[in-house]
Amino acid sequence: MRMPAEWERHEATWVAFPHHGYTLGETLDEIEAAKRTWAKVANTASEYEHVRVVVHPSDASNASKYLSSQIELVEFEIDDAWIRDSGPTFALDGPELVAVDWIFNGWGAQAWASYEQDAKLASRIANYLGVKSTASELTNEGGGIHVNGSGLVLLTKTVQLDKGRNPGWTRDQVETELNRQLGTTEAIWLSRGLTRDYEEFGTKGHVDIVACFAPSGEVLVHDQGDTSHPDCAISREVIETLEGAGQSVIRLPAPKTLKDGHGWVDYSYINHYVLNDAVLLCAFDDENDKRVADQLAEIYPGRKIELIDARELFARGGGIHCITQQQPALPAEYSSSP
Repeated sequence: MRMPAEWERHEATWVAFPHHGYTLGETLDEIEAAKRTWAKVANTASEYEHVRVVVHPSDASNASKYLSSQIELVEFEIDDAWIRDSGPTFALDGPELVAVDWIFNGWGAQAWASYEQDAKLASRIANYLGVKSTASELTNEGGGIHVNGSGLVLLTKTVQLDKGRNPGWTRDQVETELNRQLGTTEAIWLSRGLTRDYEEFGTKGHVDIVACFAPSGEVLVHDQGDTSHPDCAISREVIETLEGAGQSVIRLPAPKTLKDGHGWVDYSYINHYVLNDAVLLCAFDDENDKRVADQLAEIYPGRKIELIDARELFARGGGIHCITQQQPALPAEYSSSP
C-alpha cells in the first residue's frame, strides 16, 4: 500500500457539490455564493484533468447549471461538501487502486455536524469505481494528513488524538494504522493547527492549512509574520518542530489580511490543490496573492498557477484543498490510459 503524493499523476479529481444545509449559508445570496465558489473550483480543475462531482440526487438538475458539461456527475446522498474529509483517501496496492475508508464522525462528533450520509460516502465511491475499499478503525479525515509519497506523513496531535475522534488511541497506534493504510513509515506530529480552526465550526487543527510537502522534499509552512496575530506563535512552533525533525522549510507568507467580521482569519496559501498541469491556489484579494503565486510557480515548474478567490470557502470552514480529493493514476506499467 502506498498513498502517492498529491503532485503525482491523477486519474481524476473528486469534488462534492454543496447540498442544502449548513455548508451554504442562511440567505439566498450566501447560498448562491457557495454554489458558485464550489463550481469555480470544479470547473477550473476540469480544464486540466477529469473531474467527478458528487451531487445529491435532489440537487442534480440544479448543479448541472453551475458545472461544466465535461464534468462527470455522480449522484449520492450527502450531507456536506468537504469531500477531502468525508470521501475516501486513495492509495495504490501494486497495480490496484484502493479507497481507504476512514471512520468519519463530523470532525469529532461536533454538535452542529450532520454526517449520516457522509459516513457512507467513501464506500459508495469505491463501489462506483469498482475498486477495493479498506475499512479503517481510525477516525480520520483527508485534511488531517499530508504525505510525501516516500514514507513521511504530517499530522497534528489535536486531530488524530482528539477524544471526540479516537478516545484511548495512542500515538503508536495511530502511526501503525496510518502506516498500514498509506504505506508511510514515519510520522511528524505538529502540536496544533491554526487558531480559528478551534472555534465552533473548525476541524480542531487540520494539517492541510498549516504545512504540506513539496516535490523538492521540502515542507511548505504557513508563515504568519504579524506578531499581533495568534497564529504567529503557531508558525514559529511548527517551523521549529519541522526543522527539529530534519526537514527543510519553505515559508509561504500568510495574507496581510488579519481579521474578518468574525475575528482572526485562518486564510492560508498552504491549502492549495495540485493538479496534473496546474495548481489551484487560494486567493484573498490580498497583496500577498501574487507573491505566493510566484513562489509556487518556482516550486511547480511547468504547472499553471490558477488563483481562485477562496474567501467564501474559508468563511464556511475550509479552502480549496478541503473540497477536492485526488484519485491517483495507476502505475504506467499497469495502465492502458495515456
